[in-house]
Amino acid sequence: MTNTPEHTSNIPLLSSVRMAHFVAHGSLRLDAVVPPEMNAEGMEVLRAGVPEVPYGSSVPAAYPAGSFVRRLLELPAAAGALRSLVGPGPAVDHHYVHLREPHEGWAQPLHADAIIDVRTDAFDVQLMYYPQDVTLDMGGTLSVPGSHLRRTNESDTGRYQNLRGQSRLVCPAGTVVFLHHGLWHGGRRNDSDVVRYMFKIRFNPTVRQRRLWDTSDLGDPRVAEELSTTFPWYEPATGRLEIYHRVLLWRALTGDDSFDLDHWVTRVSNQPRREAV
Repeated sequence: MTNTPEHTSNIPLLSSVRMAHFVAHGSLRLDAVVPPEMNAEGMEVLRAGVPEVPYGSSVPAAYPAGSFVRRLLELPAAAGALRSLVGPGPAVDHHYVHLREPHEGWAQPLHADAIIDVRTDAFDVQLMYYPQDVTLDMGGTLSVPGSHLRRTNESDTGRYQNLRGQSRLVCPAGTVVFLHHGLWHGGRRNDSDVVRYMFKIRFNPTVRQRRLWDTSDLGDPRVAEELSTTFPWYEPATGRLEIYHRVLLWRALTGDDSFDLDHWVTRVSNQPRREAV
């Protein structure tokens, strides 16, 4: 079935091209989608702290109607992206208010979250909300595009300080970023004179993650172009595995087991059972 925005009360679902971008990059960035008045409120909410909720809580149970976080999640751009990535009724795994003090002098090591998660046909997403302008000297979140399908132990990547093609977040207030749970990332050192805030929520899907977005453009050639993206840190040989795993994920998300990019998966899954005569 082709999903269109009309199926979800007119929230703007992701297109297939944008979904393919997420599958290739491991993240999706929505700049300044939270209005200024909400950002001002958000700063106060994060300063006060957001109470913990039990693992696996529903969104309504975790964030009552009218609360700041609930209204954040109901903003059309955020709601449409979340619905497209994990589907309706996701569970709240956990949330956390990250703050970095001015001139703190340290940075988070590069890491992936919950790397014991070895699912290949499903994934959690992490919403990261930035209520203030993030400048380069404030040390916004560092991430490595295309790293989310590279399985490592959580802290193994901590030895790396810089990788070619990495992204250091600089963004306007009200930006929301969605990350695949496996993406390598870390909070950078805050060399500015102001406290930097970020609010994270990890969501678990409760439905099968298949064709949850607006699939009306599924045949657009730009889908394959996005899925074929390579990144500067990829090794000439091992980097090819990223394309292979990406194809497998796209097959799972679309239900199309014949999809391929340049015969990558087809050739290595070829195991004929017909006897020679």
